[in-house]
Amino acid sequence: MDAPHVGAAINPISDGKSPFVMTGCVGEKLHKPLYSDIVLNNTIGRMLRNRGSFGRNCSETMSCRWGTELWDQFDNLERHTHWGIEFVEKYTKFVKERSEIEISYAKQIRNLSKKYQPKKNSREEDEYKYTSCRAFLMTLNELNDYAGQHEVMAEDLTTHIICELTRYIQELKAERKSHFHDGRRAQQHIENSWKQLESSKRRFERDCKEADRAQQYFDKIDADINVTKADVEKRCYLKARQQAQMKHQVAEDSKNEYLTFLQKFNKEQNAHYHTLIPHIFQKLQEMEEKRIERVGESMKTYAEVDRKVLPIVGKCLDGMTNAAESIEPKMDTKHVVESYKSGFEPPGDVEVEDYSLSMRRTVSESSYLNSQGESKPSRSNSRGKLWPFIKRNKGSGPEDCSHLPPEQRRKKLQAKINDINKEIQKEMDQRDALSKMKDVYIKNPHMGDPNSVDPRLEEICQNIDKLQLDARKYEAWLVEVETRLAEKSDPHRPPSGLYNSQTTTPVNNNCAHVNRESPDGSYTEDHSTEHPLKSRSTDFDDDFDYEDPLPTIGTCKSLYPFEGQNEGTISMTEGELLYVIEEDKGDGWTRVRRNEDEEGYVPTSYIKVFFDTNAKGAMTYI
Repeated sequence: MDAPHVGAAINPISDGKSPFVMTGCVGEKLHKPLYSDIVLNNTIGRMLRNRGSFGRNCSETMSCRWGTELWDQFDNLERHTHWGIEFVEKYTKFVKERSEIEISYAKQIRNLSKKYQPKKNSREEDEYKYTSCRAFLMTLNELNDYAGQHEVMAEDLTTHIICELTRYIQELKAERKSHFHDGRRAQQHIENSWKQLESSKRRFERDCKEADRAQQYFDKIDADINVTKADVEKRCYLKARQQAQMKHQVAEDSKNEYLTFLQKFNKEQNAHYHTLIPHIFQKLQEMEEKRIERVGESMKTYAEVDRKVLPIVGKCLDGMTNAAESIEPKMDTKHVVESYKSGFEPPGDVEVEDYSLSMRRTVSESSYLNSQGESKPSRSNSRGKLWPFIKRNKGSGPEDCSHLPPEQRRKKLQAKINDINKEIQKEMDQRDALSKMKDVYIKNPHMGDPNSVDPRLEEICQNIDKLQLDARKYEAWLVEVETRLAEKSDPHRPPSGLYNSQTTTPVNNNCAHVNRESPDGSYTEDHSTEHPLKSRSTDFDDDFDYEDPLPTIGTCKSLYPFEGQNEGTISMTEGELLYVIEEDKGDGWTRVRRNEDEEGYVPTSYIKVFFDTNAKGAMTYI
């Protein structure tokens, strides 16, 4: 009796591309081939044909797809997407550092601009009347605006790139984690299916081997001619045959189970590599493309942030250029004249000193004038050297600015008046506002007490009165200065003041309150300073008793007439030539001699002195 042979056993092995690719090994054939062999061979062939489609080149398609082209590069894609996120973080850090640089640069620019801004209530404010200084101030202001644009850049970089990318990185990490979690779960499922297939394959292989051994044993008994009828009756032959048939049935069942698992695995593997993995990898590819696109948009925004501020930066630079073009050298030099013009007339020509004239040098009779009550001017309130050789005190000076040259004094007084008028206007505005408030309170008592405004109104009115009084005082001084400047425009007109008033008004108490400038503006006496001429007598006697007559140290020519009505003075007519025996000690008086019988003091501003440079103690002020 013929027994069937065991059919081919299919054993999966790896082909180096996938751990789940199957191939076969053939065992001994049964006498009747099984239908399942044909099914198995057809399944394996179809699988291998499908595998061949994975080898397509990207160049053969319109676009590369990760799901089909990189179906076996799970780990590499995981590393690549991780690198992509790190690249976004790297770019975000770059933009953040650039933003910090812009903020630091803007801060330094602002500090630089602030450092060179004029200080309030300082001398630097006066410098900005020059066009070059004003241009520099405009440049500083434009520079401050320029720094502001860098702050805008830093803010835009932070808002539109850094914050957006930081949030996007978190979303990207979460999305990537989700996709690879799905990929690992699908991988685990196909690996479990593969393990089931491997288990059924090993069981099928074991059963086939057992069936083969049983068949061989049965064939051996069947072929033995020595087997007797008694052995057959003893069922040895029948038992071997039944055992072989049973093993063949078990092998057939194992084969069917194996084929079932194989078909299931192939189906799942086909779904894994043609549906699940392509879908997951496609999501990863879309994620990667979005990441790259997002980086590109950020780089574009990075450039746009710079381009956005360029028009305003250009305006700042244009402002600096316009500031430089507004500089007017002639205007600045004119301001120098207005700032330092004294109003004095330049000294005239030095006249010839004719020593060929016979001039008697007699003994001064001033030492014998004690009995007549003449006195020497006091030197107690002496000043320094006069203009233009004087070094004036740079302090605040008296309130009427009499320490300044006429032109500067006029400008200073005018500035004071302007400041006072501004303060008056400010106080008047406050008074008007309070008056309106009081009217509102009167009409609407529930809003406030009208009497509560009265103390402040009274205070403001007192301030206005005080300021108006100061304004009138400065205006009087200004009129005085302008009158003197007008008088100086006529060199033949004698100045008004103490000395000119001597022709009509006697000076009482033998003292003079000298608060007028001399005709050349070089002599001014303080209001509080008195020159008691009587006190000169004692000093004069102390200095000149029992001494030789003073020698002449030069000559002088009177510019204006002077009537010496006080003790110790001497009268003179305009154009008279006199001898100088004692120079001005700083009090505005010069001692002169007409002849051996007449000598005394005359105002220094009324004469023009020609010192003898060879004389002892001679000093030149002209």
